[in-house]
Amino acid sequence: MKNNYRKLKFSILLQTVLITALTVLVGGFLLNYVIDGIYNDSFAKTFVRFMESFHMEEQTAIDLYWRLIGNNKIFFMIVGFLLLFAVFFYIALSKMIRYLDQVGDGIENILSESTEPIHLITELKPIEIRLNEIKATIKRQELEAVESEKRKNDMVLFLAHDLKTPLTSVVAYLTMLDSHPDMSVEERAKYTHISLEKAVRLGDLINEFFDITKFGLQEFELEPVDLNLSMMLEQIADELYGVLQDKHLTCEVRADENLEIEGDPDKLARVFDNILRNAVAYCYENTTIRIDAHMKRGDVEIVFQNRGNKIPGAKLQTIFEKFYRLDNSRSTETGGAGLGLAIAKEIVELHGGRIMARSDDEKTQFIVTLPSKNKQEEGAEHEVHTHSRRTLRSKTGRRKRIQRGQGK
Repeated sequence: MKNNYRKLKFSILLQTVLITALTVLVGGFLLNYVIDGIYNDSFAKTFVRFMESFHMEEQTAIDLYWRLIGNNKIFFMIVGFLLLFAVFFYIALSKMIRYLDQVGDGIENILSESTEPIHLITELKPIEIRLNEIKATIKRQELEAVESEKRKNDMVLFLAHDLKTPLTSVVAYLTMLDSHPDMSVEERAKYTHISLEKAVRLGDLINEFFDITKFGLQEFELEPVDLNLSMMLEQIADELYGVLQDKHLTCEVRADENLEIEGDPDKLARVFDNILRNAVAYCYENTTIRIDAHMKRGDVEIVFQNRGNKIPGAKLQTIFEKFYRLDNSRSTETGGAGLGLAIAKEIVELHGGRIMARSDDEKTQFIVTLPSKNKQEEGAEHEVHTHSRRTLRSKTGRRKRIQRGQGK
């Protein structure tokens, strides 16, 4: 990066050399033809005659000449050179100020709504490139923020509309049950079950409202403890048994024994639950969701695999964005706020891991990679050793300085 400013440094150096050379040339001219001229006999005689015109004696005028001018030649030379250098440096500085003016104009261009790229002089080309990169980044972030806010507002409207459907059904079925006390046991059980399903769906939609309002303001704080991921994955799969049964799905967990990490159990449970519920929502009925967990290059890799429609490559890059929905139908079965995978990504990255998705015509995979406990301990131990070495070097350097001070 330093070499990118070579032209700017050369330009400033050249201007400084020119200022110095010009000062020497002009100063030499003034020294030879002005200052030396002041110190020749004709000037001295003129000065004495001028003072005599004020009725000053000749010897007194001569003494005054030597006190004011004759004995101060070096002083006048120094003052003259400094004044010349200041004048020429001010002129050159005006050109250097143009660099700052151009950078200021570039910053104004960034803050404005202008779509025109920033153009600076050749010497400031690296700054021009950087300012244009910053401008492009800010514009992209603004567009992303607008798009995200639009998606959020649309999702709120969609959910508000969807709230009416289960609520209307719950009220209708409960009214029917209340107004027909002689209804048969089978029919009463049927309508009660339907009312319960609609009420559960209504609760899910309300929870999604809370997710939407909290996600932008929420800052996840981890409370890490030692975790056995093998047991945790089996437990989460068991807890989803009822959801799996509704779509006639099964879940298989194949995990190495004693996969241990240091992490926040509640946050990671939310990650795995979000991924599994996403798999349940979009996989084919009567299929199996597989969870494979094993060690890979010192990390723990968890692969969630299901059979379902292929996710296009372009959408694989955006499914982890908040308020993104894979399907546009907003069906009551799969409709969600589009926050599950975005929340999962944020939590995984806070744990020092990463999450990605793959999809083809046969299967879709979500792959979560987390640092193992051993790797985390090695990293922490390395950081402690590095800090200790730095502290030791600092103390050693301080001791040497003290010894040198004592030697003095």
